[in-house]
Amino acid sequence: MTRATDRPRAYFNPATTTFSGASDARLLDFHRRLPGYAPTPLVRAPYLAAALGVREAWVKDEANRLGLPAYKVLGASWATYRELGTLFGPWRPWNTLDELAGQLRAHLPLTLVTATDGNHGRAVARVARWLGLGAQVLVPQDMVPARLQAIADEGARVDVVRGTYDEAVARAAQLADERHLVISDTAWAGYTRVPGWVVEGYGTIFREIDRQLVALGARGPDVVAVQMGVGSLATAAVQHYRAPGRETRVVGAEPVRAACVLHSLEAGELTEVPGPHPSIMAGLNCGNTSPLAWPYLRGGLSASVALPDARAEEATRLLARDGVTSGESGAAGAAGLLELLAGEFGPRAREVLGITPESTVLVISTEGATDPGAYARILRGEG
Repeated sequence: MTRATDRPRAYFNPATTTFSGASDARLLDFHRRLPGYAPTPLVRAPYLAAALGVREAWVKDEANRLGLPAYKVLGASWATYRELGTLFGPWRPWNTLDELAGQLRAHLPLTLVTATDGNHGRAVARVARWLGLGAQVLVPQDMVPARLQAIADEGARVDVVRGTYDEAVARAAQLADERHLVISDTAWAGYTRVPGWVVEGYGTIFREIDRQLVALGARGPDVVAVQMGVGSLATAAVQHYRAPGRETRVVGAEPVRAACVLHSLEAGELTEVPGPHPSIMAGLNCGNTSPLAWPYLRGGLSASVALPDARAEEATRLLARDGVTSGESGAAGAAGLLELLAGEFGPRAREVLGITPESTVLVISTEGATDPGAYARILRGEG
């Protein structure tokens, strides 16, 4: 039986705004110089479209981004590059990561520090390995072994914190000093520069999508759905799709028992959702919205939805039918649209979002099967 706390919830924004400001022109050029760069696939998803009752659905598949099974390396690499350049630059011209790492040798030893529910920490560890730096990653006590081992396999020191992701973030912040640089994707008082660059780094996803749609002769989406933990990816989506002259509506999705964004929207101010946060959407189990993200989410989201794990499992199976391998957190954007359009909120959601049978939607599948055992169980329908 579904507990009351697991019932889906939705918030519809009575008025959205636009946000001006272009991202750094150097961003895409930087990512293109990283090992194995290629645009990730943009996949046409007819099964998802049919389930949502729309003409077309697109999925940006981030299951293999620069050799990692998630998009997070885009933000981690750009933020690390910008932070190191600020502290030890300016950078001299470079073409390879070996040349970039060579410019840091006089400043060693240096360790990159972060907290994570999985993908961001692994991305920071990979960037540290690329640059010849140390990595220390703090994780909550409920992290599944497969994700913890993947971080350790990058060469990072992994410290398990007895508590939630938010407590791991607080512990990581305390480690900052001249030799330990915190590369966090969430902000707090006095710490906004790095998280801002993380958000900016995610902009490569949306630049690629624009180019891919043009190459396919397809029109842009009417609605884009993104998952929310602390809100960084959703902020990048708002910055891109709510820029002046764009009409795309942005939907945010999060676990019902870690719905810090939705609760904040309802309250009109940042509101904590205390842990534990037991959702299978592990990368979204966050009790606090990033204060850097908050103004963009409050003004830029047309709707926010909190969904139970069962809906994420349904979306995982549906995306698999469309040829997309998407983990539990990765499928949350698609799950959010399913919850809004195919569930109890359908009539209101279609009105607010302007959804018709001729609409086009876009979802970001942010990760592959980062917990292979859980992914196999979900596909078998075992949860």
